Amino acid sequence: MGRWGTSALVVAGLIAGTLLPAVPAAAVHGAAPGDFNGDGYRDAVLPAPGANVSGKEAAGAVVVLYGSASGLSATRRKTVTQNTSGVPGTAEAYDRFGAATATADLNRDGYADLVVSSPYEDTDTGANAGAVTVLWGGRSGLTSGTNLPTPANNPNSYGLDVAALSTGAGTRTRVAVAGWDGSVEFTGPFTRAGRYGSVTVNENTASLESATLGDFDGDAVPDPAVATSRNGNPTGGSLYTTFAYGEELRGDGLIVAAGDLNGDGYADLVAGDPDEPEVAGADGALGGRVLVWYGSASGISKDAVPVQLTQNTAGVPGASESGDAFGGALAVADLNRDGLADIVIGSPYEDLAKSRAGQVTVVPGRRTGELGTGAYTFSQDTAGVPGASETDDFFGTTVSAGDVNRDGRPELFVGAANENNSTGAVWVFPGGSSRPTATGSRLFTASSVGLTQQHSTDLGGNGLLWVI
Repeated sequence: MGRWGTSALVVAGLIAGTLLPAVPAAAVHGAAPGDFNGDGYRDAVLPAPGANVSGKEAAGAVVVLYGSASGLSATRRKTVTQNTSGVPGTAEAYDRFGAATATADLNRDGYADLVVSSPYEDTDTGANAGAVTVLWGGRSGLTSGTNLPTPANNPNSYGLDVAALSTGAGTRTRVAVAGWDGSVEFTGPFTRAGRYGSVTVNENTASLESATLGDFDGDAVPDPAVATSRNGNPTGGSLYTTFAYGEELRGDGLIVAAGDLNGDGYADLVAGDPDEPEVAGADGALGGRVLVWYGSASGISKDAVPVQLTQNTAGVPGASESGDAFGGALAVADLNRDGLADIVIGSPYEDLAKSRAGQVTVVPGRRTGELGTGAYTFSQDTAGVPGASETDDFFGTTVSAGDVNRDGRPELFVGAANENNSTGAVWVFPGGSSRPTATGSRLFTASSVGLTQQHSTDLGGNGLLWVI
């Protein structure tokens, strides 16, 4: 069930009399920080897929803020586009370079690499075929790139989402790419020259919104999982860890992420299902939900019943209300440093003092007991957070986490694509003694990082806003 109201149309691009191309899907994940220049500090990734480049509307850009002992500064940055020297391709209107991003050390050289998609890139195979680029880390940062080509005959929106994970050398390093025609998986070894070990395309589960990688069965090899677009389910799309018709998991969703929530050594699958059932009592939840499947030695069975989290779950602040879009953004990371991954959940349509101002909820992982205990929230109404909640800000459009000042306390990153006339903004919440804190939180706007257009920059990424 979509929400194509006035505010959503603004996000889609009806601004200043310009109608951007109508697209059926969005790109949902943003990269966690990575140490791209090897100075010992992870660097933050702020995608801006709506950025204009050399007069080309929405060609797209990625802004890298370099980490340091004092954290992040807008003056220590690098902006990368398809016009940047060493980056394949050329900036063209509506490519949306930076629509999805992922971080991993793909070639195992000690420098993090950045995977960047431009899902509406026109190629020799057709319009909006899409492209995925690896920007290679090195002593001078991200200075060169190569493309990861899809073997699909007729790709469509290749790169709507990307995931990257390295659990070891060779085939233990992988990249997963979601597209409208299916999923593509690359295995290592990867090289700066653009070589990789193997590539497979799976078109049995097409019309994808999201992809993730996690070691669900504990064999130290990353396993893929995907979410499709809406396909007649009560809510959301179908979810797969085995890519074949009839292997759908029990539950729906539009975005997936992975991490070990209970510390048993197996990655767990988490899915955001922000839709609501149109028929009361059907699968789904008022205001949206998040589903969790626990990994095991045999992976994740299609018959496993997931754990459901909503804003009515015991311990979770707030209450489930129609239209919240709880589960509209998703990340999994250990924010409280207890060795267990936590679930970061965006509800960008949450009503606070203003309608659809947006909110983020963190649900800590637990070795035993029910998920929900100790959950907490952030919004622009939280004391110490810069800015103020406004109608249709969509705080919580995107979420990610990573330690950028090497104090061992991960920072939390929250995007709001519609902030400041859809130029977008990203908040950075410092890691505290037991969790991220609003005290000392920072706000980066598009203009503060050198992106000066007046609308539609989408700093932080537009997440699922085009489809929820």
